[in-house]
Amino acid sequence: MRSEAYRRAGEDVQVRLRELEAVTDTALAQLDLEPLLDELLRRVRGIVDADTAAVLLLDGAANELVATSACGIEEEVRQGVRIPVGRGFAGRVAALKAPVALNRIDATTVTNPILWEKGIRVMLGVPLMAGDDLIGVLHVGRLRDEPFNSHDEVLLAVVAERVAGATQSRRLAAERSAAAHLERSLLPTKLPQFDGLEVAAQQVTREDRTVGGDWYDLFTVPSGELWVVAGDVAGHGLPAAVVMGRTRTAVRAYALLGEPPATVLELTDRKCQHFEFGTIVTAICATSVPPYDEWRVATAGHLPPMVAIPGEVPSLVELPVGPPLGMLGDFQRLEATVQLRDEALMALYTDGLIERRGESIDAGLDRLRAALHSGPPKDVCRRVLHDLVGSETPDDDVAIVAIRRVAARAMVGQS
Repeated sequence: MRSEAYRRAGEDVQVRLRELEAVTDTALAQLDLEPLLDELLRRVRGIVDADTAAVLLLDGAANELVATSACGIEEEVRQGVRIPVGRGFAGRVAALKAPVALNRIDATTVTNPILWEKGIRVMLGVPLMAGDDLIGVLHVGRLRDEPFNSHDEVLLAVVAERVAGATQSRRLAAERSAAAHLERSLLPTKLPQFDGLEVAAQQVTREDRTVGGDWYDLFTVPSGELWVVAGDVAGHGLPAAVVMGRTRTAVRAYALLGEPPATVLELTDRKCQHFEFGTIVTAICATSVPPYDEWRVATAGHLPPMVAIPGEVPSLVELPVGPPLGMLGDFQRLEATVQLRDEALMALYTDGLIERRGESIDAGLDRLRAALHSGPPKDVCRRVLHDLVGSETPDDDVAIVAIRRVAARAMVGQS
């Protein structure tokens, strides 16, 4: 008799698992995250014979679960319910990273009054996992005194895998889209033209990223002074890109004060320490005014520029380096003066261009010396990326800016 019950239970599980295939069918493939979750929960509720279903996604910065989608208890989302990890029903599921069942719903077992006000009598919750990382909680409830059993738990665990996978893929797609828009908004689409100066720049991101923490910038301030900036935020992906955008904006804003590059880096450092706590940023700023023969250069933990002069071996600019931005403590930033004669080229770059695992940085600098020359900056950038990146997948993002001083009468538009 018992074996027959198990057989029937097994058949029931198989039937419901076939129904589960609908959770990730092709009709849902094009939905954005929130409508996707709404539809998934509608189907999940039928699969486990529940009256309510909800997904709460983890806000890692706040260590809270945020009600993102609900079916039968839509109030959770409308009221913006947030549950600290470790507190209440969903918080306990998140903290344990394991299924939790409740057969009594009241103020002693859950922190969200919506649940008992709705008349929910029993609940079952499972974690949403991406590998070993918690991304949220899925829970279901019934308005009747019929506890969820072990078969329901197995089903909900399988459902949770599907929901977690769909959620993570949509999140990654949204991040890639946001990163692409961010990249287009932050990097100059067309470099400005300067009489007596040729400029070019290129950026390469790793294949698994659409944007990262490396950046370059060229702009002028009301005094007519030209600023050339390059930088690198520790980290990767959208979070690093967001910090990069804020740091880039800070440099621009402080440059408008008319301060020299060393002071601008000091001010940006204070901003990073206060508002970007825990992040590390390297940056270099070079400024000049027409005829661009003398440059003031300051760096914060960033590699020094390399200068190529016709007929000479390219050389690194000797600079007082100073620590990266974001490190604790007040540091007086120093700068150096660089003379740029006619036809000389100066390159600013990020460490992804020269650093390789298992070798010294000097080897990468030697490769850069061999590739760099005083020629049209666009040709120089192409040659450098060809020789130093080639067909390999870079381990890190890469940015390079090349500026060459030319006689005003020799200026020709580059294509």
